[in-house]
Amino acid sequence: MGRGKIEIKLIENPTNRQVTYSKRRNGIFKKAHELSVLCDAKVSLIMFSKNNKMHEYISPGLTTKKIIDQYQKTLGDIDLWRSHYEKMLENLKKLKDINNKLRRQIRHRIGEGLDLDDLSFQQLRTLEEDMVASIGKIRERKFHVIKTRTDTCKKKVKSLEQMNGNLLLELKEKCVIHPQFILHDEGDEESAVALANGASTLYAFCQHHTHLNLPHHAEALPQQQQPFKTHDLRLA
Repeated sequence: MGRGKIEIKLIENPTNRQVTYSKRRNGIFKKAHELSVLCDAKVSLIMFSKNNKMHEYISPGLTTKKIIDQYQKTLGDIDLWRSHYEKMLENLKKLKDINNKLRRQIRHRIGEGLDLDDLSFQQLRTLEEDMVASIGKIRERKFHVIKTRTDTCKKKVKSLEQMNGNLLLELKEKCVIHPQFILHDEGDEESAVALANGASTLYAFCQHHTHLNLPHHAEALPQQQQPFKTHDLRLA
């Protein structure tokens, strides 16, 4: 027995409606493909579901634009792109007006092309408010940059102080292991210059004469053979 006829009307059940749409859509696409292959026809199908989901079929080797262009060329007196082109021109005009307005505001704020005598009281007041708002934004940005750089410098100083403390602790431990060396602060003019150049603390090593076995005539030796002094080895 053949299939009975069904009444053509809207399917009320959403689930059944979606199932029917999917099945018949696939069937139409299958028939369109067969027609395109068997008859070498140019076929284009565009479908939109109730949820505005688009489904499209186009013959192999073609694009939807080519089909539409050929459709417009065949009809001759229909311009499918006219309305779209007019909307683009209108949008372009709005963007140009906004751009010109912004350029004019920029020139006014930098003092170019501005004649204060031609401005009304309300325009002068608006210009003043804009300048005050701009100055506020610049000041806020400046303080933010200063704060960021200050915090960065504080972190660097803290890190250097910690490194300095670790080095000092390590040196003190080595002085305990090697008692022939003494670690003490320097307070001469040379130390003051080093501190002025950025050193937080200056230390020097000196070696006990009891460990050197120096001859009595050490003072008469040449400068290259003089024993070490307190300023011969420094750590800033």
